[in-house]
Amino acid sequence: MTIQAIEEKIAELTAQLETLDQEDPKMQRLREELSEAIERMKVELYNDLDPMDEVYLARHQARPNVHFYIEGLFDDFLELHGDRTYGEDGAIIGGVATFNGQPVTVIGHVKGKSTEENIRRNFGMPHPEGYRKAMRLAKQAEKFNRPIVTFVDTPGAYPGIGAEERGQSEAIARCLMTFMNLTVPVIVVVMGEGGSGGALAISGGNHLIMLEHSVYSVLSPEGFASILYKDATKAKEAARLMKLTSRDLLQLGIVDEIVKEPGGGAHADPDFVLPALRKSIANQLLTFATLDGARVAQQRYDKFQQMGSLNV
Repeated sequence: MTIQAIEEKIAELTAQLETLDQEDPKMQRLREELSEAIERMKVELYNDLDPMDEVYLARHQARPNVHFYIEGLFDDFLELHGDRTYGEDGAIIGGVATFNGQPVTVIGHVKGKSTEENIRRNFGMPHPEGYRKAMRLAKQAEKFNRPIVTFVDTPGAYPGIGAEERGQSEAIARCLMTFMNLTVPVIVVVMGEGGSGGALAISGGNHLIMLEHSVYSVLSPEGFASILYKDATKAKEAARLMKLTSRDLLQLGIVDEIVKEPGGGAHADPDFVLPALRKSIANQLLTFATLDGARVAQQRYDKFQQMGSLNV
């Protein structure tokens, strides 16, 4: 059963539940049974998804974006704009906030919730100025000894002519270098779609968390299929080979931790993930608070050096 079919079936049962008279005691048992059946279906079906179904959930239009997590996890967020070189990029948001009373810098990709907002946010695909803004805020955080929390949700960096003219590849490379050399801790949360260098640019962290139904990969399954099979319609087959799900990446040692989502995905109950995500970030900030800057940078370097190593 495809993820779309699952959502349609759950929607159908939910609609039936809503038609039952809430005031009629005779319907109480039926309401309870139907409600239990819906929850059971969510647990059973969403625990055994095809990788391409995971991609569908990661891209879901209703999935909470970075604004939700900023509002739900941080206080006193003050957004900062511009790269001090070219202009403002709406695909990346960043600023200063407090987390449990501690000053932090928050940086993240932004996807829109409507066509109008997606156009303004460039569908979450940053231009070079977005990465230069991220670098500027990261260096500012280091100067004032503020930990950094980044939120990843992008199909990739924008590949347009203007972006290339303004140095897209160079901006991504410098952003990667900047994050890898920071002496303050960087906690990375993959909250949706983590695609290509566009995602990696702000993923150079000490600890990487993935939401259960998010994905993280070198490129999209459609792009992978176009290259490998010369046929983008084979994306489902490509997704199985790419090892892009949170479970695959945890097993491979790319991801450090998975935060469980509710049945149906994060959009089904957005508040569900907040307590676990808050606890995870708090634990990591507490852990890295015991290390000096040089050891924080070394831990990050060692973490990436160990990726892909084989014990033979």
